[in-house]
This record gives sequence, structure tokens and C-alpha cells, in this order.
Amino acid sequence: MRRLTAECFGTFALVFAGTGAIVINDVTGGTITHIGVALTFGLIVLAMIYTVGDVSGAHLNPAVTLGFFVARRFPGRSVIPYIASQCVGAFLATLCLRLMFPGHATLGATVPRGDALQSFVLEVILTWLLMFVVLSVSTGSKEKGITAGIAVGSVIGLEALFAGPISGASMNPVRSLAPALVSLQVANLWVYLTAPVIGAVVGVLACRCVQEPGCCCRAVPTQSERTCDS
Repeated sequence: MRRLTAECFGTFALVFAGTGAIVINDVTGGTITHIGVALTFGLIVLAMIYTVGDVSGAHLNPAVTLGFFVARRFPGRSVIPYIASQCVGAFLATLCLRLMFPGHATLGATVPRGDALQSFVLEVILTWLLMFVVLSVSTGSKEKGITAGIAVGSVIGLEALFAGPISGASMNPVRSLAPALVSLQVANLWVYLTAPVIGAVVGVLACRCVQEPGCCCRAVPTQSERTCDS
């Protein structure tokens, strides 16, 4: 239960801060700026990794949870409870934003700037790179230092910086799902529900090609309890 609560709180913080930055940027005439929004996403993920990472692993993202499962680092029985907790956190955050900014049209929902297929391919690649980094910095001795939070937060901020203006740089199905449903902006929601999952699986394959054999092994979600049966 502690792990599920940590995932719920962590995802709440991610969606509240990240999409909240988008909403506040809109209602204040761009005072936060696109760079500020990208940094907000990267910094809140970094903070949550150090806050709840030793409790739940700080997935905060159904695509990452599924990626860890495909990589055999996460038990299948915990996948649905984790995703459910992430959904609860994301929807609570979006509902809070709706109460505070009732007139905002999108609540930070991700919408393709151009062709939907273009955003789909971009989201696949972005999530592929994210999952590759997540798996690489959470392998072996590297997970014991400060590398993971800095690396993951940095890659999220970086990808949001250059890809945000085109696809929204979601990389996270529930980060897109909650604002889309609450604001009724669901026209291209399929892009953000499918592309991150595909990208996460590709990221696992990329990690297996680059890292040492046995890098992808079955493990429980906390660092202190991880085991490998490879």
C-alpha cells in the first residue's frame, strides 16, 4: 500500500506542477515561457525520484511501469495497481486545476501542433529515449548514487524543450489522459495513449542491445528489495 500511495502522490505532483505550469503560463500571458514549462516537468520528476524513488521506484508513468515489466524488472501482479494509482494521482491533480482555473480550455492537455502521425512518431522516439535512460541508470551500482534522478529529470526537460512545441512531449499516457478527459479534448488522445507504450518497449530492446547481458531481470519495485534471477 505504501508503494501505491507513493505512486499516487508522485504522479499527482508531476501532473499538478507540469500541466499547472502550462495553465498558469496561458493565463498570465506567457510569463513562465516554454523553457520554464520544460524545466518544470524535468525538475518535478527529479524531485519525485528522490522523494518516493526508494518507496515505489517513482515510475509516475504507465509506460515506464510497462517498460519495467517487459524488461523483467517488475512483477506482473503489480502492473495494474501501479497504473491505477498513477491514474488516481493524475486525475486528482487535474481536478484541482479545474477548480482553480475553471475557465481554462485545455488544462494542459497535449494536442498535436501539426499532423497526428508526426506527433505519434515523435512520441514513440521520445519515450524510447526516456525508457532507455531510465533502464540504463537504474542498473547495477548506478542506482545507488545520485545519477538516476539527474539523468531522468534532465532527459525529460530536454525532450520537452525541443519537442514540446510539436507534440507536447507527453511520454506519459496518464499525463495526457487526465487533462484530455476533464477538458474534453480527446480528438487525438490515441496518439498519447499508444505511442509512449510502444516507445517504452522499444527502449527496453535498445537497452538489451547496449547493456551487458542480464541487465533486464525481474525485480520488485524498490531498490532495497530488487532481485535478479537471470
